[in-house]
Amino acid sequence: MRVRKVDPANIDPAILVEAANIIRAGGLVAFPTETVYGLGADATNANAVAGIFTAKGRPSYNPLIVHVADLEGASRCVTSWPEIAKTLADHFWPGPLTLVLPKSQAIPDIVSAGLATVGVRMPKHPVALALIDAAGVPLAAPSANRSMQVSPTVGDHVAASLGESADLILDAGPVSVGIESTVLDLTSAVPTVLRPGMISVDDLRLVIGRVEMASTHVPDGTARPSPGMMDRHYSPQATLIVSAEGSTEVTRVAERELSERVRVVALARSPVSVPDLTVWPMPESAADYARVLYGMLHRADAEGYDVVIVESVPATPAWDGVRDRLARAARR
Repeated sequence: MRVRKVDPANIDPAILVEAANIIRAGGLVAFPTETVYGLGADATNANAVAGIFTAKGRPSYNPLIVHVADLEGASRCVTSWPEIAKTLADHFWPGPLTLVLPKSQAIPDIVSAGLATVGVRMPKHPVALALIDAAGVPLAAPSANRSMQVSPTVGDHVAASLGESADLILDAGPVSVGIESTVLDLTSAVPTVLRPGMISVDDLRLVIGRVEMASTHVPDGTARPSPGMMDRHYSPQATLIVSAEGSTEVTRVAERELSERVRVVALARSPVSVPDLTVWPMPESAADYARVLYGMLHRADAEGYDVVIVESVPATPAWDGVRDRLARAARR
């Protein structure tokens, strides 16, 4: 595994050539987006995409998102580009919004878990856009970590999770958003959020009107129309417990867990003081919280904590993405 440090403001052309050559040869390159680091392969090459599933230990029924550098690239991945897609792209691209549309023949079935639809987005990161442009192909790219584990937000997270599975890591420092993109299905009767993110349902409604949130459970082994729909996902090695909001409940859960003689850390927005409990204060805003969440979970594992207690976050649309990640990470 090779690691190349990349300055997003001054990208070395030689590094881009190296990375693009790997992609065109069917290899895997980990690269930064504004959300998390992705593990990229040529989305038009079924064998290359299969390498992503092998590297991550990812089940075949969990699809991948295709990343493009421009609207022309997006249009080649789908069979139609309706006016609503144009409107959303005009407002939110480049950015953390994935649009699910009917898949074109350019994208092999392995990308979409055999379904007739595919998720497409244009990332808002200069390194990601430059890599896609240099490779000349769209990139299928889930998060650059082992399946079900915490997504990487810095290059070191990628190396620790994937080891030698990536041919190259483009390390451009920390990401700016911190959790994965919002996924919006445009093939349903009403546009439906399949995975919440930092573009909220309220943000979407302001642009296109009616939007629904997906509520159907997808059984294990069944193809999902979007990544991020596995019951258990984003999980640290430590046991993660989401407590009720407020210091009283965090204290109660912490005292219970500490009585089992395990190492416990709490991620809390409220002041908490319990003997032998480590407390890492968390930001008050949803955007700031999302930006640091995965880093805190990686840190908890690196420092050997057995239990992570997370104070629950507000039940408002702005926090939907964070709440979704915490709920899935807490399932066992």
